[in-house]
Amino acid sequence: MSLQRRKEPVIYVVEPFGGSVRRHMPNLPLVYWDDAAVTRGDGIFESLLVRDGKAANLPRHAERFRHSAQALNLPEPPMHKWEEATALAIADFYGPAGAGDTAESPLEAKCTWTYTRGRASTGVPTAWVAVQEISDDVVAQRAKGVKVMSTPRLWQVAEELPAKTLNYAATMATLRLARERGFDDVIFTDPDTGQVLEGATSTVVAVKGTKLRTPAGKGILPGTTQAALFEYASEQGYRCKAKELNLSYLEEADSVWLVSSVRTAVRVTRLDDKKLKAPANAEEIRALIDAALAR
Repeated sequence: MSLQRRKEPVIYVVEPFGGSVRRHMPNLPLVYWDDAAVTRGDGIFESLLVRDGKAANLPRHAERFRHSAQALNLPEPPMHKWEEATALAIADFYGPAGAGDTAESPLEAKCTWTYTRGRASTGVPTAWVAVQEISDDVVAQRAKGVKVMSTPRLWQVAEELPAKTLNYAATMATLRLARERGFDDVIFTDPDTGQVLEGATSTVVAVKGTKLRTPAGKGILPGTTQAALFEYASEQGYRCKAKELNLSYLEEADSVWLVSSVRTAVRVTRLDDKKLKAPANAEEIRALIDAALAR
């Protein structure tokens, strides 16, 4: 019999220049009023899936985190300390005996790394790791898929070295608009060419037979889950490639997926006013992603 799921997150503060890591009580304040994350959305983050008691796809997340810090001219994060804090937070979240679920079906969780430029008064970055439950909405979308609205992306993004920044205000506003119109998510397109870019918080993957395709172009954040999927799927005989895609390509594909670290893979069931067919190999694609993340 499963125990009651834990609601309280586990937080560890990371000293930005490689000092100690320490546990932080989640009901106490952590970020000051003049922190750049609050005043300007100036910082970076990574979201990782915790599965079977460990952070999935960790090396790719660490590499992207370093690149994001470089893009924003933040001090290079000491990744050994971030990984130490992650391991401690995961261990605390599950408890000494894996509390929170059964041994046969361990509880998944979400781990978030957050790194800001810090307080204006000190200039010292703020950094922490949090492990918490995955929301019920995310679990439901894995099972039922999502209805997606396409929309041009009308704001500037870094093109040479895209970063996963905290400044998600425009993205969240677009998501709210989509949900008001009856959609669950969005796929952004290039306003000049109409080419597909990415989801609000995910990478687009289209499946045609044994071909897996993801959009190529400027301003697309490299997807860690998509990279793991393509590496593993290529070994299994799939032909994987990044190329320029338009909405018509997605409409004609066998299936379209939004892949990301915590949601893993959700199938697009509707794109704008077009219902997309359910493929016969949906479980095979899910299994590919699960296997890729388990490596």
